[in-house]
Amino acid sequence: MDIALMMSFLGVAILLTLMPGPDILFVIAQSLSQNRKAGIATALGLCSGLIVHIAAATLGVSALIYQSALAFAIVKYAGAAYLLYLAWQSLKESGEGLTLGNQKTLEYKALYKKGIVMNLLNPKVSLFFLALLPQFVNSSLGHVPLQMFILGIIFLVQALVIFTVVSIFAEKLRNVLLTNQLIAKRIHLIKGMLLGLIAVQIAFSKK
Repeated sequence: MDIALMMSFLGVAILLTLMPGPDILFVIAQSLSQNRKAGIATALGLCSGLIVHIAAATLGVSALIYQSALAFAIVKYAGAAYLLYLAWQSLKESGEGLTLGNQKTLEYKALYKKGIVMNLLNPKVSLFFLALLPQFVNSSLGHVPLQMFILGIIFLVQALVIFTVVSIFAEKLRNVLLTNQLIAKRIHLIKGMLLGLIAVQIAFSKK
């Protein structure tokens, strides 16, 4: 592959990953409500889901979803509904509060699965790859699907690195917030509001 194109793609990928979107907000929400390991487990799930979207974009499946308004709407609203359900669960726990020494047992496997489900139920991700990847492909080199797949994997790796760093900083912020008893009692409420915001963002997004 063209190294210059790959480096250009990496720069664009980093900027896009850092933009406040559903994935990074979801990682922040989990890290704030639990800890960095919870955020990283969620990030691993989200990035595992990316593999499906990358493959879909490479094989052209994303184009089929994009052309079908019904299929796009079904996947989009299912994703929004799932996030609203997670937000509701967090809001139910909002009266419990959190302290550093009194946390529920963390189920990282469940968070990993939640990350996968959330990512798969966001059709905008496939369409994003479908629009982005071809712009950085050198058709003169041939093997276009393979080039797109490699670019997709580069995106996945950098996203996982960024999400991991974000999880670490979010946990540090969480520890600071927990020194304030008022905020500590509202940490689940904050998480629920974040998840609700992500749900609305997905539900009202357009192609």
